[in-house]
Amino acid sequence: MKTRFFLGLMALITAVFSLQSCSDDDDNDAIIKVKGSYINFTRDSVAIDALPFQVSAGYAIIGIDCDGDWTAELSDSSWAAISNHAGYGSTTKYSYVRVSVDRNMGDARSTFLTVNSGNVSKQLVINQAGTGLDAGDPFESSYSFLNNIVLGYNLGNTLESNHDITNENTLSWFNPQTVYDWETCWGQPVTTQPIIDAIAAKGFNVIRVPVTWFPHMDANDNVEEAWMNRVQEVVDMVLKTGCYCIINVHHDASEYDPKRGDGAHWLQADMEQYPVVSQRFKKLWTQIANRFKGYDQHLLFEAVNEILDETGNWGDPAKPAAYEAVNKLSQDFVDAVRATGGNNEWRNLVVNPYSAGNSAAKLAGFQAPSDKHPNHILMSVHSYDPYGFCNDNGEWNVNIFDATCEKEISDLVARVANRADQLGVPFFFGEFGAIDENKSMSERIKYASFITGELKNRGTTGLWWMGLIDRNSLNWYEAELVDALFKGMQ
Repeated sequence: MKTRFFLGLMALITAVFSLQSCSDDDDNDAIIKVKGSYINFTRDSVAIDALPFQVSAGYAIIGIDCDGDWTAELSDSSWAAISNHAGYGSTTKYSYVRVSVDRNMGDARSTFLTVNSGNVSKQLVINQAGTGLDAGDPFESSYSFLNNIVLGYNLGNTLESNHDITNENTLSWFNPQTVYDWETCWGQPVTTQPIIDAIAAKGFNVIRVPVTWFPHMDANDNVEEAWMNRVQEVVDMVLKTGCYCIINVHHDASEYDPKRGDGAHWLQADMEQYPVVSQRFKKLWTQIANRFKGYDQHLLFEAVNEILDETGNWGDPAKPAAYEAVNKLSQDFVDAVRATGGNNEWRNLVVNPYSAGNSAAKLAGFQAPSDKHPNHILMSVHSYDPYGFCNDNGEWNVNIFDATCEKEISDLVARVANRADQLGVPFFFGEFGAIDENKSMSERIKYASFITGELKNRGTTGLWWMGLIDRNSLNWYEAELVDALFKGMQ
């Protein structure tokens, strides 16, 4: 008995000593060799073999399901990264790893995440879309467009100006005879080349020219030639400076009373009216696109400004069908423009959520339209936030641009950027500004430099809503504010 006990004890000691020696020499390798038997990748508890990313910088959390201690490495870590390169095995819980990618301004790319445990190895392919264009595509991508933009300016209260000429009170003082009467009826002068030159010379290199069409359309929705010619004249002025130009359909979709009887508010986010509205919308854009189809990539089309539902609701619409109508009209816009051929086959096109809003609900309800060519769609939103600071908001006025204001802007920019990443399209602010000129200039300067800095950090930009310059004298009466805008983009 003693001999048998002694031999058993020696065998146990030898086994322990051997295991301890292996562990001391190879650290965790000994454990991996003993325990590693399987490796699986999961995301949101669903098994995956590939992890896709859009062009924008982003990240995803994945789970590594492995019963042994593991090590991980990327085949190309120049643009992708993982939060940890090793972990402990478990049969009851995942090891979570954050996979992040840089923004991709080139062609689509891939890398492999390889995990090893014992004699078991498994790979997860990480794919990222690129801004590469179709063969023969003559235009820059939507991402490249944003890379070329510094800041933009809205030529507001000009070609989008309009009045209810069916109202006798209006007719008593407004009796338009020429296109210039419409262009100037909201107080701005006739647009001239020196006005556009002054805006471009200041450093703005994209000028949005809002256009309202309904007062210049006949009963069959044909745009009168004089109005189309005038729109083209202004577009040519912008392009002559080397700036980009954006034209749109503006106050055809607005808060105006649909019972006015003059064609206003015909463009609504209303599925009941959609069959009729869709045909009118496509006919209008077909006319616009045909007029400009020979123009190069410096001209962009924007589907619609701030489309509302049949109630004129500026908040989050109560009926999900309003979002459906916006998305269907966005697709109609893309299809109509592409069908005209010429350079319109590749032109960069801009689409907006409901009311061009940036709330979580409006962004979630928005879907990017499909397109025959990749990377030629952009999303635009508008922001006059914080509303009490940027506008004259009566008793709810905010007069100091403080940390609370900064947080509101940071949160909304992040919210829009995240949704754009999900949709796989770049974004910009088609309108923004602290437009209440009664607020302190020093506080508005804080706003200007902060919001442009936030946009710059997200790889995008914005277009200020008019003001800043007296278009009659060409005096930059808010030059300090302009300087702050450009400082934020540095």
